[in-house]
Formats: sequence, structure tokens, C-alpha cells
Amino acid sequence: MLKYALASVAALGLAGVVTAAVGYYLLAPDLPPVERLREVEFQQPLRVYTRDGALIGEFGSQRRIPLRYGEFPPKLINAFIAAEDQRFFEHPGVDYQGIMRAVWHLVRTGEKGPGGSTITMQVARNFFLSPEQTYIRKAREILLALEIDRLLPKEEIMALYLNKIYLGEGAYGAAAAAQIYYGRKPSGLTLAETAMIAGLPKAPSAWNPVANPDRAVERRNYVLRRMHEQGMIDDSAYREARQAPVTAEVHRVRPEVSAPYVAEAVRRRLVQRFGEEAAYTRGYRVYTTISADRQRAAQSALRKALHGYDERHGWRGPAGHWELGESPDAEALRERLDDNYPGVASLTNAVVTGIGEDAVTVVSADRGEAWQLPFDAMAWARPFVNRQVVGKKPGGPGDVLERGDVIRVRDTDEGPRLAQVPEAQGALVSLRPEDGAVEALVGGYDFGLSKFNRVLQARRQPGSAFKPLIYSAALANGFTPATLVNDAPVVFHDPSLESTWRPENYSQKFYGPTRLRQALIHSRNLVSIRVLRRVGIGPALAHLARFGLDPEALPHNLSLALGTASLTPMQLARAYTVFSNGGYLVDPYLIDRVENDVGEVVYEPVRLRVCDDGCPSGHAVTAEGAARSAADQGMMQTALADVMPLPERTQSILPAPRVLPADNAWLITSMMQDVIRQGTGRGALVLDRDDLSGKTGTTNDQVDAWFSGFNHSLVTTSWVGFDESRPLGRAETGARAALPMWIDYMGAALEGEPSSTLSQPPGIVSVGINPESGLVAREGSESMTEYFREGNVPDREPPNAGGGYGSTADGSSSGSGGGKTLF
Repeated sequence: MLKYALASVAALGLAGVVTAAVGYYLLAPDLPPVERLREVEFQQPLRVYTRDGALIGEFGSQRRIPLRYGEFPPKLINAFIAAEDQRFFEHPGVDYQGIMRAVWHLVRTGEKGPGGSTITMQVARNFFLSPEQTYIRKAREILLALEIDRLLPKEEIMALYLNKIYLGEGAYGAAAAAQIYYGRKPSGLTLAETAMIAGLPKAPSAWNPVANPDRAVERRNYVLRRMHEQGMIDDSAYREARQAPVTAEVHRVRPEVSAPYVAEAVRRRLVQRFGEEAAYTRGYRVYTTISADRQRAAQSALRKALHGYDERHGWRGPAGHWELGESPDAEALRERLDDNYPGVASLTNAVVTGIGEDAVTVVSADRGEAWQLPFDAMAWARPFVNRQVVGKKPGGPGDVLERGDVIRVRDTDEGPRLAQVPEAQGALVSLRPEDGAVEALVGGYDFGLSKFNRVLQARRQPGSAFKPLIYSAALANGFTPATLVNDAPVVFHDPSLESTWRPENYSQKFYGPTRLRQALIHSRNLVSIRVLRRVGIGPALAHLARFGLDPEALPHNLSLALGTASLTPMQLARAYTVFSNGGYLVDPYLIDRVENDVGEVVYEPVRLRVCDDGCPSGHAVTAEGAARSAADQGMMQTALADVMPLPERTQSILPAPRVLPADNAWLITSMMQDVIRQGTGRGALVLDRDDLSGKTGTTNDQVDAWFSGFNHSLVTTSWVGFDESRPLGRAETGARAALPMWIDYMGAALEGEPSSTLSQPPGIVSVGINPESGLVAREGSESMTEYFREGNVPDREPPNAGGGYGSTADGSSSGSGGGKTLF
């Protein structure tokens, strides 16, 4: 009998060996090469940072933070071993004891049961095999596990496992799970938290500590028991961990700097360059040109300006209204607010629970107890009638709010203030004029409400903010800042305008003979039109191309003088950099460099820099790579190929081309300084700086409000308007609606920085002129200082001049110098 039993066992063993050999012979040729695990690249999200390393955004469905084996704490490794594979460091990749238990369960019950799958087998499955449940796949899994264990050290296998496994809530790998569930690194987890994460691999949804805390505790305690049984933790640690409360909650990656319009622009650029799959999975780290502090200042300035505009036009009513009982539960109200009113920008949702004589009582989503909102915080809330009219000023809180009103509150320097989501929109972009680096960019009030990036996508009429470009063309065609132009009514019969055109000044007044400088200071429309007519449409368009504008996209008629071209805020800001940097054209760029997951630079855009003494080389790139990088910029219409031949481009930093004479840029800058000192930009005097130049812009019916200005180190453009191009309301000019945004931003951006102005270039002379005639003043007569290019200084007044203009019958005198032309 014993002989037969032994023979049966031997036969079964031989059959098993033969079966295994045949299986290996059949399956081995089709097994994937395990050597690929040595070069595995874990899928990691795309992360976008400011230039100083603050996180802006993260893109990609898989949240993963790969770590080396030594970076995982021992208790975490022990927890996973206890939960998944207690003989991990002993078996050869396959735990035959576990397999026998699984086979015996199958024989007894006829069903597949637990046991048999090692951590190494899970690595094989996760990296090489599909999730299908078949015997063939299991056999391939076993063979791969044996090969993996033969090829790799146990520590590498464990690191692969801990970095690969899915643990719920979008977390791939133990480090990502520690961050998402507890907001910490693995080294900062408690024993109970570590066991909670180690219990997730087999059923990350069913044992999710956020969604199913009770079941998660059961699984956690099972892991702790296994650790205790295997001597990994002592009695005291075991008891303490079992009693620990569930502290898990979803910790999404929170940007350190709010710049969603920047992050989205970068995301789109990376997808275009690397493809969607690579962009979201290869762990690219994009370092932008954005300054964290300036970005914060830009967003704050834009929102403050839009709320200021909104308050001037009245209270449109609460966001909602609830019927409240006598003693509503504050916690229930907060939950109701969270469930029904998503957050908008930095506004806080609240519900009014009581009305007093001097304040209202509110419960808000951000505070644990009810609090008082004083009447001063809502005294602005005259009823909205239309964009031109508001109702009566409120006399107390009851004139504005009722009990049960759902409202929004914003924080200000003076404390909480009643608010509403602005209907108007805005944009702000700030550039470094020496190379076009984007220092700050805000494309709208709130990205969650509208993803339309108004800095890059909104093409609007800049109005008078376009005039400095026209005046620059005038200087290039013989004008001077002292040239006299008649500010008087004019009627044009221009076929391209389809009707008779009778332009007016904003004030609807006429001021007669006006020096060019004064015309820009006070934004005289009629002077600008006469200037453009004298320069000529063709020469003016050719000059505007120097600023990176496409002449074919600009109006080919005299309305061009009033800023009827359609430009984005980025285009206008770029044009102004030519004045700020002394006459050079740069390309705005947002991406400084792209690094891979190990810190190697894989992409760096070619950029143009103002560098008269030679540019630093930066990272060398091929001509082909430079051309591709130039195309990748995508920010502006002008490609680098238009300004420098391809064979020369072998560096990432290239000299910016001079497109405007230094004297032209300096004179326009000087005239725009006076716009702030004396003209429509006077509000900027509050900054108490002597280096600012700028220009307001307001279009017909106050549809668009602009301010664009600069010093030698920073150019900033701000815009306010409605997306659907409707009037902002009476008196909502660039000075009122857009300049406050610019002031708030520039005040913060330039705080502590010394004055930065263009140096007066050679060939510019200062001369005392008669402010009435624009001619060089007689000795001893009243005069003012004006600047001219050498050789373009106007004549001296005759000794017996009586203050006239010396014009001819047709309205102009002979000669082309400053002060000699009146038309």
C-alpha cells in the first residue's frame, strides 16, 4: 500500500514537473523582457511652477510621487509586507506555500480563493499583464515573478511595488496616498495611518477611509494585527494604533500661487509640443517666468478694480434667499452653503440670520460662529437700475438685506464687505521689457467661472492707448513734440468708412492750435486724426509693423488714429515694451524651461533679449531646435524667423532687433511721462514715483477701458470691459475703470525698487520754447523746456513776434521742423 502511495506521489510530482516544463516551453517565448523594469518610468503628472518654485498647477489623472526604497520608512514597508506578503524577503518571487493553500481551497470548494499572490507577482501583473482572471495569465504571472526575483534585488522590487500600486482617490503609490489622505510625506505618518494605507491595495474603493471609514478601520486593524503577530510592533503600539480615530480626508494639491490662466496656457503649450499622453504622464516640471509676488498682486488688483466698478453701479440683490426658522442651526446652514453655492474667486458665502439697526448677523462658510457685518460694509449698495442709473442710497441694513438672504462677502483692508460677483471682466499682463518675460498674467475675474483668457484671446479696441504708436510714427516722419496741430472740427468723406465721419474729442470741446505733447497728454482725438492724415496711412502702417503688429490686421483708414484696431492686452503690452526698453522688439514668453522628472532641461524657448554688449549664450540649441522653439512660443504672431536668419540661431538667448531709433523711443516715453504728471493718467501720481509713463484708453460709449504704462524695468497693461462688448456706463473711462487696477499692481510690483528710466540718448537736446508757438523762445521771454533731435530744433521766434503762429493761408508754414507746422 505504501509502495502505491509513494508511486502516486512520485507520478503526481513528475506530472507536475512535466506540466511546468511544457508550460514554460509554451509561455516563455511570449513573456515580455523583465529587463525593462530597470528603466521603468513612472507616470507622473505635469506640474507648473513660478520662476521661484511655487506650485501653480498640476495636470494628469495619476497622482504619483516616486521614491527610492530608502526613502520609505521601515514601518510602511513592514505594514505592506504584513498585509500582502509576509514571506516577501524569503521566497524566490513565488510563495509556494501560498499557492498550495490557494490550490487546496480550489480543490475543496471549486472556487478561486485568497492566497498565493506575492508582491513580486503583483509587480509582474501591474507592469506587464492585463487584469483578466485566467489560468494562463496566472501562469505567465508566476513565470515573470520568478524572473523578476532572479534579476532584481528585493529592495528594488519593493520600491517598484510601492510606487506603482493604486490606492484610491487618484493616488498611485504610497507617497501619493500619504499626501492625498493625510497631507504628509510617508515619513510623517503615524502607525495607524500607515496601516490604513497598507490595507488599501486589494480594494481601494471598498476600504477607502474617506468614503467608507468603518470598513477602513476593520481593514486597518487587520493589518495592525498581522504586524503584531509577526513581531513588527509591540503590544503598546498595537493597542494605541487600534484606538486611533480616522483622520483621513482628501488633500488635493493646492497651488501655492493662484494663476490658473497661466497654468492652462502652459498646459496647452506642453500638449502641443509633447503630445497629450507624454505631457500628462512623464512628470514634466515647467518653470514659468511668473513672479509669485507679482502674480498675487496682479490678481488682487484686478479683483479689487472689478469690485470697485461693480459697486459704482449698484446692488443687484442677494445670490439667493432661504426661509429660516426661529433658531436655525449654524452648522446646518454652513453645510447648506457648501452644498449649494460653489466658491467664487476669494468671496465667502454667507446667510443673513438677523437684521439690526447698525449691522446684520450672518453665518458664513468660513467661520464657526455667527458674526456681525456692519452697515458701513454695505452702505455702497444703492439698488441697480441700469448701467447709467442707481437707486437711492440706503439708510440702514434693512434697506439692503433681509433675513434669509444668501450673500457674498469679500475681505478688504478695512474688513469684510458686502460683495457680488462682478458682471464686468478684466485682464492684466505685466512684461519684463528687456526680454519679454511675463511677470504676471490674470486673464479674468475667476477661472472657474470663465476659462477665456482675455490677456491672450480677447481682441478689443485699445482706444487712445494706441495713440503713442501713432505719435511715434509722426516723430519718424518729421514731427517733434512741439509741432503745432489744429484741434478743430473736421469732417471726413472717407469711402472706407462708408459714411461721412465727424470725430470729436471726449470732452466735445475744441482747443485750437495744440503742441503734439499736449495733444497726447490730454488725448485729443482730432489732433491724432490730423497727424495720421499728414503722415499717411501707408507709412503709418509700416511703422506700426515695427511694434510686432500685423499691418493687414489693422484698419486702413483714419479711424486707426483713435485706436479702432483689435488687439489683445498682450499685443498692446508688447508694443509698449519697445518704448520701455529703448527701441527693441522682444517676444513675450511664459515658459522659462521644462525639466523632466530627474531635473534635466528638455525644453528651453529661444528668447530675444536687449543686450547691446552681447548676449549670454544660455543653453546651446541647434538651428532646427531654435526654429521649433520659436514656433512653440505661440504667444505672438511674429516668429523669430522674421527677425533673424535660421543658421545664426544656435543659442537660447539672442539679441533683440532694434526696430525704433533710441531718440524716438525716448521722446515718446517723455511725452507719456507727462500723461501721468499732467494728463489723463494723473491718478498714478499717488505712487510717488518719477519714472512712470503711460496712456489711458477709452473707446466709444465706454465699451473698453484701458491703461498701459511702464518704467524701464516693467510694462503693464490693464483692461476692463464686458465680454459681449457693451457699454460700461457713463464716465467709465480708462482713468476711472482700468487705471486703479494698474496703480494697485504697480505699487506692489515696484515697491522698494529704485527709479528706473531710459537714459537720454545722444543727439537729444533740450531747448526753451514758447508754449504758444512751439518755436524757440526769445531771450527773456516766458518759456518751457522741450526736447528735440539735433537738426530738428524749430526756428527761434522773431524779435517782434506777437504770439501768433506764423501760419500760411492754408494752415501751415514753410519748413518741417518742430513748431513750424499747423494743420
